Amino acid sequence: MSAPADLHFLRIEPLDVLLLRGNQSFGDPGSYGDAVMPPWPSVAAGAIRSRMLADAGADLAAFARSEQPHPALGTPAQPGPFTLRALHVARLPDSSKTPQERIDLLMPPPADLVINEEDKQKGKQVSQVLALTPTALPSTLASSCLLPQAPVLAQSTRGKPASGWWLTQAGWRKYLRGQTPDPADCVRTSSLWQFDERVGVGLSPETRSAAEGRLFTTRAIAMQKGVGLVAAISGLAGAQPPESGLLRLGGDSRAACIQRIDPAYIDWPLPDWDAISKQNRCRLVLTSPGLFTQGWLPNGFTEQGDGIWRFNLHGVQGRLAAAAVARNETISGWDLARWQPKPAQHVAPTGSVYWLDELKASPDALRQLAERGLWSASCEDEARRAEGFNRVQIAAWPDSSPSRSDG
Repeated sequence: MSAPADLHFLRIEPLDVLLLRGNQSFGDPGSYGDAVMPPWPSVAAGAIRSRMLADAGADLAAFARSEQPHPALGTPAQPGPFTLRALHVARLPDSSKTPQERIDLLMPPPADLVINEEDKQKGKQVSQVLALTPTALPSTLASSCLLPQAPVLAQSTRGKPASGWWLTQAGWRKYLRGQTPDPADCVRTSSLWQFDERVGVGLSPETRSAAEGRLFTTRAIAMQKGVGLVAAISGLAGAQPPESGLLRLGGDSRAACIQRIDPAYIDWPLPDWDAISKQNRCRLVLTSPGLFTQGWLPNGFTEQGDGIWRFNLHGVQGRLAAAAVARNETISGWDLARWQPKPAQHVAPTGSVYWLDELKASPDALRQLAERGLWSASCEDEARRAEGFNRVQIAAWPDSSPSRSDG
């Protein structure tokens, strides 16, 4: 399916291991610095914007002081229309071949999917992919659930849920259309990247030499051959994205190749907007971490009392019937313009799912919500919007699921 006309696609291929550090302190004796994969969208957004400034010949010091605005990037104090709309892990074909093959975009499984696996002689394989179903719990069952329904996994036999799997582009397309992906639509993480643990030595600030007993470990990401990232950006306001060359990506500014992609080689998965509008219910699925003023609850929701939450954002209205949200994560980062750490903030993790019933939205309103993200019209944080947070996709709510509570 063709992508929106305002999207520009970039393929990013690491030339070295990537240090994609999470929001955990490390450096003390015996500490362990884990890696975040996929990286926060701000990692890719920052690298791309830095490259765009360099290509434009901008005075970086003047830009940092907000004295030299860029037509797309604006200034650090007042960001422009540039937006990272998506960041995908992807299997990338050899770009030197003609004709080129299509790129296979990959997605982490949404929170309402359960992947069961079984042990085979050749290793572990996916045996079944199951979907959680919003269900009204009986009044005799005590629960801390605040919403009319709770996501329930109904299965005839006990399975063995597993992590470490990703959805192929075909599986993600099925999910958006309200179908459950097949086992063949799952890809094991180990086929995409490996972890490379590295030992570091703490330095003495006085002597700038190794401090005794200050060993620590960091985890790097080593991408498999033919695996990289695909970024989709919009809001260029006449500016040009990088055509080819290098990026400084992640911790320690590791090198990566960047190349502009012809949209003809991107089969962009989109839901059936008309069908969802007629069905009067849908699922909101976070495709990047959600930075919301109400914690786990996206911007656009207001409480009506008695556990009822109403959604009203960018012409889409509905009632929150159920939600599947994993434990919150913490993001931060480094502000190059101000040369200081960004504040640590809790986010709802990528893949969180919110079921809406009593939906009132035209196909165009649904499309606009997906394009604008879960930001209010006044936008709660322009800098984080530009970095790609609060991105959402709208998926069909399968017909097999009840649409609302009985009581």
